[in-house]
Amino acid sequence: MNRNEAKTQLNHLTDMLNEYAYHYYVLDTPKVSDAEYDQLLRDLIDLEEQYPELKRDDSPSERVGGEILDRFQKVQHDVPMLSLSNAFNDEDLRDFDRRVQQNTGRPHRYSCELKIDGLAVTLKYEKGRFILGATRGDGTVGEDITSNLKTIPSIPLRLNEEVDIEVRGEAFMPKRSFERLNEAKEEKGEQLFANPRNAAAGSLRQLDPKIAAKRNLDIFVYSIGQLKGKEVDSHYEALQYVDRLGFKTNREHKVCDTIDDVIAYCEGWLDKRADLPYEIDGIVIKVDDLGAQKDLGFTAKSPRWAIAYKFPAEEVITTLEDIELNVGRTGVVTPTAVLTPVAVAGTTVKRASLHNEDLIREKDLKLGDKVTIKKAGDIIPEVINVLTDQRTGDERDFSMPTHCPECESELERIEGEVALRCMNPKCPAQIREGLIHFVSRNAMNIDGLGERVIAQLFAHGFVHDVADLYRLEKEELLKLERMGEKSVENLLNAIEATKENSLEKLLFGLGIRHVGAKAAQTLARHFESMDNLQKATQEDLIAINEIGDKMADAIVTYFDKPEVSELLEELAEAGVNMTYKGPKLIDTEESDSVFAGKTIVLTGSMEQLTRNEAKKQIELLGGNVTGSVSKNTDLLIAGEKAGSKLTKAQDLNIEIWDEARMLEELGK
Repeated sequence: MNRNEAKTQLNHLTDMLNEYAYHYYVLDTPKVSDAEYDQLLRDLIDLEEQYPELKRDDSPSERVGGEILDRFQKVQHDVPMLSLSNAFNDEDLRDFDRRVQQNTGRPHRYSCELKIDGLAVTLKYEKGRFILGATRGDGTVGEDITSNLKTIPSIPLRLNEEVDIEVRGEAFMPKRSFERLNEAKEEKGEQLFANPRNAAAGSLRQLDPKIAAKRNLDIFVYSIGQLKGKEVDSHYEALQYVDRLGFKTNREHKVCDTIDDVIAYCEGWLDKRADLPYEIDGIVIKVDDLGAQKDLGFTAKSPRWAIAYKFPAEEVITTLEDIELNVGRTGVVTPTAVLTPVAVAGTTVKRASLHNEDLIREKDLKLGDKVTIKKAGDIIPEVINVLTDQRTGDERDFSMPTHCPECESELERIEGEVALRCMNPKCPAQIREGLIHFVSRNAMNIDGLGERVIAQLFAHGFVHDVADLYRLEKEELLKLERMGEKSVENLLNAIEATKENSLEKLLFGLGIRHVGAKAAQTLARHFESMDNLQKATQEDLIAINEIGDKMADAIVTYFDKPEVSELLEELAEAGVNMTYKGPKLIDTEESDSVFAGKTIVLTGSMEQLTRNEAKKQIELLGGNVTGSVSKNTDLLIAGEKAGSKLTKAQDLNIEIWDEARMLEELGK
């Protein structure tokens, strides 16, 4: 076979196999047997190995997985992937409908879809070719998992039109695939996945795409993120269009004319969901009219035109066998119920949070009690009540300890708090949990340093504080379980990379009491260096709009400790950045910007900028953008369909601008 013949045959096999895959994985109407498909795929791979330059980027051989990655690259979403607000009953859905009608002035049809329990992803195509796939991440920044997503057969590598489009979907693991995976892990003595959602997420975050390829994942596309060169008017029309492009959408989708129809649809799936071949945890309801969606806009966290109806939590009865005590990074001792294993909402539950001693007393819990548990939002196990009428007399009282279960230090209860605390800063549990927090995503974000590895490092005595992480050596890491040469190299590179993080990441990672990620950002932007922050007084701190007395006191107390100064010196010596690298805070006293020093609220939908874009620009000019109107608000900027915030601002005689005035001032 010469090269031209090979090219013709290769193109023929590629097109034929892609068509067979579409019919099998998307339409569920196989055209050939598995054996015939496999033989044709082998023929194609043989040709591609002989003529690698002829291989097409939509070749089905891409599905078997490519090269092992060193790490996942971060991806900035062009359009944020926001989470949905929740509805838990009929009244919540009716409230949603009332808000939609009030803000648009008319009733609407609603698109209803099953809420697949998986991992939200975005898929980007240029001229019909798949170029990028990413996780949702924090909604603004995700991770590039293109190689792993290519292994999902129902994701087209080339569309039926040469269109530029970005779609969103839910990658998931079917129930049968999940069962097979756990059966295989059990045979090998490996830890089982808790549920199909965790299994899907874990599979798509494998650095080796060949592992993802073996996990039999699937996807349903549920919306268009961006589309160039074509207009669609409704969500239903958008789903029909992505169907024609070759994407897999969920066939249980329905458009309802009224909220009563929506409620009936939700109720109809309460019992039927158990018969589905995949897990769902609710129903997603969206305003079908895309123009109305644009008018309704977004809150800071979620769209106003959509809501997720969550199924009522399944309640089951089990036995409270014991109560374990866990010490967190702040020293709080938290009791955890140890239960007789029981299946709840598709997973086996063995533990449930009891929060604190007061809750145990309030519920009159005794060891050996029969208790009712449920998963709050189908996620967090929770003890609902005690079946006191089933007591036999063999139940035993439980008392919280007076000393720390980890270090034996005496526990204290701070005035005004319900929690017992270990006040020993050298308590092993607090150090271990502090290390886990330090490496977490919103803090220093060290890839490869999960709880298991941290626990091993701590148990071996390789780390005693966070500075020790930057002194780790290859020989030490190779002694840990399941850590080979490549894993160790990747981990050391990941640790080294975090030395360049901006100051706010380090501040949050240090775990200063009351200082969350947003406060760390505010402090870093205001003081610009760790040295400046260390010198700050209580008065300096509370002068910042978002810092209150309690947080200011906690910050001063933290930096007054000699061991903290020593730790920061060690981190600096290790090369960890101690300065802020983000947009600078302008001097509000010297600035001539009208926004400088003002507390501003944005409301309604904007035409030229999104509210998030406007917020960023205003903050760079020294304004402080908050979410609610109060007597401390200096200015309200109202877009179209402004609601209660506008009314409240008018009642308080607060200055009000429209979008045009805002853009004029930003332009200056």
